[in-house]
Amino acid sequence: MDQAELTTDQVLSRDIPWETYMSTKLISGTSLQLLRRYDHRSESQRAQLLDDDGPAYVRVFVHVLRDIFKEDTVEYVLALIDEMLTANPKRARLFHDNALADDDTYEPFLRLLRKGNWFVQEKSCKILALIVSVRPKNQNGNASNGGTSNEKKSITSIDDVLIGLVKWLCEQLKKPSHPTRGVPTAINCLSTLLKEPVVRSSFVQADGVKLLVPLICPASTQQSIQLLYETCLCIWLLSYYEPAIEYLATSRTLPRLIDVVKSSTKEKVVRVVVLTLKNLMSKGTLGAQMVDLQLPQVVQSLKAQAWSDEDLLEALNSLEEGLKDNIKKLSSFDKYKQEVLLGNLDWSPMHKDPIFWRENITNFEDHDFQILRVLLTILDSSNDPRTLAVACFDISQFIQCHPAGRIIVTDLKAKERVMKLMNHESAEVTKNALLCIQRLFLGAKYASFLQV
Repeated sequence: MDQAELTTDQVLSRDIPWETYMSTKLISGTSLQLLRRYDHRSESQRAQLLDDDGPAYVRVFVHVLRDIFKEDTVEYVLALIDEMLTANPKRARLFHDNALADDDTYEPFLRLLRKGNWFVQEKSCKILALIVSVRPKNQNGNASNGGTSNEKKSITSIDDVLIGLVKWLCEQLKKPSHPTRGVPTAINCLSTLLKEPVVRSSFVQADGVKLLVPLICPASTQQSIQLLYETCLCIWLLSYYEPAIEYLATSRTLPRLIDVVKSSTKEKVVRVVVLTLKNLMSKGTLGAQMVDLQLPQVVQSLKAQAWSDEDLLEALNSLEEGLKDNIKKLSSFDKYKQEVLLGNLDWSPMHKDPIFWRENITNFEDHDFQILRVLLTILDSSNDPRTLAVACFDISQFIQCHPAGRIIVTDLKAKERVMKLMNHESAEVTKNALLCIQRLFLGAKYASFLQV
């Protein structure tokens, strides 16, 4: 059978020749007794054994993975550990018991991430992420379990484990080892590990944030909803980390999150997205972007729905208040500037409002005519007809309203860029490109007679 399709139950049905391993001194007599006592027992019997002597069983499992390389046996022991932790995740603390202070409990799982088949990799990742997440808070450097960093034998440091895990997880997101389970496994582990500040740092340094963004999209099937939820959970955890926020602010994360929250009916997905937006709202220009993306209207719609989660209702109220504050703070030119910098223009009222142009025309001079330069760049780079049409119109308005408009626009070599759009397939684009060219060639005295 293909190892990628193996199930835990299939693996646990195997009979492992423990006596042979003892005769070849790969396991001790004590280990054999423990394994025979545990092997093929009911869940309640195993639970009792772990309650009575959990650290001893963990030590045996770790030693088998350290010393025995036969694939069937490695898979079997990983399945035993996975079953044990699935039944009770708190048992992960057994790996940090003082009785295991001299054992390198991380190393076998970290090694198997690289060398095993998919079944082995998936189980090793899941187990390692859980063990790491419950480690004692004072554990860092080379200390493992209850041990100290001065021990004679080398013990895998927690930093090595976290860096190794992040590297493997990023690889899965780029090029999954399994076509359907590689990405969900990586996201599931990340949603546990990103609670760690050091993991957030490693993940950002590994350029991992951009690997999450494509996964933020509306979902319908149960599996895809869970993947979306865990992806959004990762984004929420990253929203507490400034270097990650810098990337989120310059990517398509915000519109994607808003698309998800508009279309999702799953309460846990809506909650985690709303909490993320609440975190991001006060960062840089993100609050203004949210206003531009019509988030206030989306929040109103969400508030009208019947949610049972009080945290979600509280977060929606908080988000609504924050958005109102952003709207108050934003002048009409701030809103306009945000729209231009996002590079996605539409016929919002300010474009054709004579008062807006009269009151704000000198603001276009800021930072060496930055906004005008961006409008001209949009003419070269955008493929959206509406955006191109509005950009042409706004340039024509600048020519019309600024005392030196024609000279400045000519110096910035706008004529060639606008002329190219005269033959555009969109009538809206050609009409506004023509208006722009007319205003560029005619003096202000005559240009004012042109139809807007």
